[in-house]
Amino acid sequence: MKEIFLLILLSLSAGLRAEARERAHRLPSPDGRIVMTLIVGENMSYVMDVDGERVIEPTPVAMKLEDGRIWGGAAVPARIRRGRIDTTFCMPLHIANRVEDRCNFLRAEFREGFALEMRAYDDGAAFRFVSTDDAPLRILGEDTGARFPGDWLCRVPYVRDCDGEEIVPFGKQFKTSFENLYSVVRLSELDPSRLAFLPLTVETDRGVQLCFLESDLQAYPGAYLHNPDGGRALCGVFAPYPARTHDGGHDGLQSVVDVYSQHIAEAGPRASFPWRAVLVAREDRELLRNDMVVRLAEPSRIDDTSWIRPGLAAWEWWNDWGLCGVDFHAGINTATYEHYVDFAARNGIAYVVIDDGWSKDKTDLLQGACDALDLEHVVRYAAGRGVGIILWAGYRAFDRDMEEVCRRYSELGVRGFKVDFMDRDDQLIAEFLYRGAATAAAHRLLLDYHGVYKPAGLQRTWPNVVNFEGVHGLEQMKWSTEEVDQITYDVTMPFIRMAAGPVDYTPGAMDNAAAGHFVPRREEPMSQGTRCRQIAEYVVFFAPLAMLCDSPSKYDREQECTSFICSVPTVWDETVALDGRIGEYVVVARRSGDVWYVGGLTGHTGRSVTVDLGFLGEGDFRIETFVDGVNADKYGRDYRREVRMLGNERSLTVRMAPGGGFAARIEPAK
Repeated sequence: MKEIFLLILLSLSAGLRAEARERAHRLPSPDGRIVMTLIVGENMSYVMDVDGERVIEPTPVAMKLEDGRIWGGAAVPARIRRGRIDTTFCMPLHIANRVEDRCNFLRAEFREGFALEMRAYDDGAAFRFVSTDDAPLRILGEDTGARFPGDWLCRVPYVRDCDGEEIVPFGKQFKTSFENLYSVVRLSELDPSRLAFLPLTVETDRGVQLCFLESDLQAYPGAYLHNPDGGRALCGVFAPYPARTHDGGHDGLQSVVDVYSQHIAEAGPRASFPWRAVLVAREDRELLRNDMVVRLAEPSRIDDTSWIRPGLAAWEWWNDWGLCGVDFHAGINTATYEHYVDFAARNGIAYVVIDDGWSKDKTDLLQGACDALDLEHVVRYAAGRGVGIILWAGYRAFDRDMEEVCRRYSELGVRGFKVDFMDRDDQLIAEFLYRGAATAAAHRLLLDYHGVYKPAGLQRTWPNVVNFEGVHGLEQMKWSTEEVDQITYDVTMPFIRMAAGPVDYTPGAMDNAAAGHFVPRREEPMSQGTRCRQIAEYVVFFAPLAMLCDSPSKYDREQECTSFICSVPTVWDETVALDGRIGEYVVVARRSGDVWYVGGLTGHTGRSVTVDLGFLGEGDFRIETFVDGVNADKYGRDYRREVRMLGNERSLTVRMAPGGGFAARIEPAK
């Protein structure tokens, strides 16, 4: 009998030791439908359930430090704190003027000098490491990613191939412009030799979309994901900390890494690290309205944002300074920019962007403008007509003399800079983006970060950063063949890349090619798809600084379309995600004041959509529509405009041609 009792006692003791080794801390969303669970024991991991179904299996979470410590190794929390966030905050340049931030949170604090914070929202969940150590740190690596129950479908933007090599070392893949189309494959089919940058999606066998991204990326490298072994997992990879760089690439405007360090990041005492977030969408359209990235980001560091003016910008680089019917030779000269300013002033366009080539020496912005351009005169000329001037700058030229460049050109009256060719997302570049934003804000300058990775919360912290590239935008049509499928990209990107924030896509082409008619041209370039597609992109694609990419000469000939484009706001009071399927079609509505805009795009399949206008409420409304013409499937420029009273109708049915779109403006009847 004593032996049996001893056996029971030993079994209970072993069970208690196992429970002590591994504890599960559940964190449900406010509505209880999403649960993220932190598992701590010999190792730390997380799992995620949506509507009672496991969508992420136990996935390791750890940070490896240079001093030998491993955050997430065998550790027991010294303290667990739980609570709820329930607040709203203002976003002056966003898809809505206020953001609701409601979630349950958990903070597990460990004696080893760190904490893990988790948040569960009704539309996703996130976690991050926080240092509780008073000493600076070097991070050798971070375990993050996700393991999945099934061989699910992914939509991933791979880093581009380098120099035609079939297998490219990760060290070369860290230099990238973050512009690529999406590959649609099963997890097991992912190329183990290629990195994918964020955001990307994984679709469960029940059609739930999981969108992986990050936020509050302030002094840390961006995350890539890859599948190393053909299994059902995505593993995190990070660019190491650059040990030595030199100026080179694109006429010396980039910083090229010669040698990487062994560690990926350096952190100060009590640093907070980026959030690893998973957005959850039971219907694809829900990704069009998710703003978790700004919820997780640090609040604005600019108290008075009234000087930050969003708006449209006339732009000359895409159309190759393509003026005609003028009495001067178009190019980088004073007369050309006066013409662009006059065009902007006539159409209520806020800015003119003066792109590459304006400076006497593009590596030294302090030498001023080239001889053919009287920049001081153009800035004064523009200001007198209510138009601001934004100057293009290469990254290294801007960074090298940042304070003096910002001071001098701000005093000249320039309103901002379009900074290009960062083309990396290691810690040095992440720190540059914040340092650049702070310096520009001190001189009341806007920044448009081009040649850069996706937004990751910076747009909340420094709202003077009014746009980001990191998108396969319309500039690609200057040199890409029709095999480059921009049509499908345009109805995929809004669900994935745009979940991270605004896109410097630069729409507005007036030469529009139906299927089989597209030709890449550096001069007089065209778009794939219809005219109405280009118009609709001003509504569907979110960009606080939105370019008109084509020539004033063409816009003047197409005033009906130009007037509509120039009426579209670039920031919004409210956004409604109406309909859509990733890679097939997308329809959204956005409100500014009491005026609604509705935009829709379709892929290669033409389709009719019926839009529910119930968001309008009661009353009579006037509606202006731009829809694909009957022959738009052959002649991409074919469109039809209609203006009528809406009356009691609360639905709108439109037909989109293959590669087509539609746009509508709805306002209360006067």
